[in-house]
Amino acid sequence: MATGNSHPQLSYTDGIANSSADLLLLIGRILLGWLFLKAGWDKVMNIAGFTGYLTNLNVPTVLAWPAAISEVVIGAALILGVATRYAALFTIVYVVITIFVAHRYWDYPAAQQGNQFNHFQKNLAIIGGSLVLFVTGAGRFSLDAILGKRR
Repeated sequence: MATGNSHPQLSYTDGIANSSADLLLLIGRILLGWLFLKAGWDKVMNIAGFTGYLTNLNVPTVLAWPAAISEVVIGAALILGVATRYAALFTIVYVVITIFVAHRYWDYPAAQQGNQFNHFQKNLAIIGGSLVLFVTGAGRFSLDAILGKRR
């Protein structure tokens, strides 16, 4: 997947990227997916607390279960590498929604803006990682690759 480097003295990294792309995609998917799987599972296990949090944000509490389950599904799909491009797109949509629902740092009191800005930036990084997964796909070490070979 890696393309050649424009600077010859930096081209050594191209070989590393090409030879380890599938392993690094697996590691990246696990790290990104774990963030969602853990957060979603914590919400499922404490749905009352999550519902209270949504109430404080003036979000309809009927969305608590769908949001929690969405995070678990995103996490599992990314970790397993199943329907990875769809999972990446769903992740982007989900994270954009969470930015405007929960991490509008500009609406928080000054004392909380720094923390919320960190969440905002983290979400931008997640969107960036999801865009990369959308472009690259899951790699060889994934259910996508295994299921694709059966056809």
